[in-house]
Amino acid sequence: MSVVPVPPPGTPVPFAITKWAAVNKRRVDALVWQGRHGSITARLVADDVKPLYAKWSPHDLEPEAERLSWLSSRFPSPRMADYEELDDGWLIVTVGLPGRSAVEWPERPELAAHGLAEALAQLHSLDATDTLFDEPAWVGDQRDVHDLSIVHGAATVPNVLVSDDGGFVGMVGVGQLGVADRWADLAVASRSLEHHFGPGAADEFWAAYGEAPDPERIRRYRDAYLAA
Repeated sequence: MSVVPVPPPGTPVPFAITKWAAVNKRRVDALVWQGRHGSITARLVADDVKPLYAKWSPHDLEPEAERLSWLSSRFPSPRMADYEELDDGWLIVTVGLPGRSAVEWPERPELAAHGLAEALAQLHSLDATDTLFDEPAWVGDQRDVHDLSIVHGAATVPNVLVSDDGGFVGMVGVGQLGVADRWADLAVASRSLEHHFGPGAADEFWAAYGEAPDPERIRRYRDAYLAA
């Protein structure tokens, strides 16, 4: 069963988030996400305004901030509200999107499958010559790839947002976005669906994206992603 990586009860709110919220007349509503590498994301609220999401990390968030700034006018993704480099880490604040992470519907894998398929179809259709971002570090040598695309770099179930009626809303976690073989995204997405929902969960993804699985390419990029 899919598990939502919500910080456990008692997890302290990073001081950077508390301070930013106070200065900007917001309050911390909840801690909503805990990243694998120590990041914490909180939902910030105030009366009669859209929620904001503040992400603190002990690791450099500048690559993610740069990619969010570039991407938000081209593809459904959070709009940047602020970025700060701090003594104890980095902070990004974004405007909340409607919907929730597809990982929050463990009983409805089709939401994630269709959301990922729609997201990647849109992303891969963008002009790959319109960005200066390099390939994600984990994908390896791309000199043998003749048809490069803009890729997400971490196209997993938790990083796709869907609405309550199942529609695609946007993608988050774009710190590895770059230009590479689109099969890097397809391999990670299909693996993530199987990881969160079990064997066969990727079948609807391939059908919705309109591509037949290529075992050799899938193996190449899954191995590289898991080794990173």
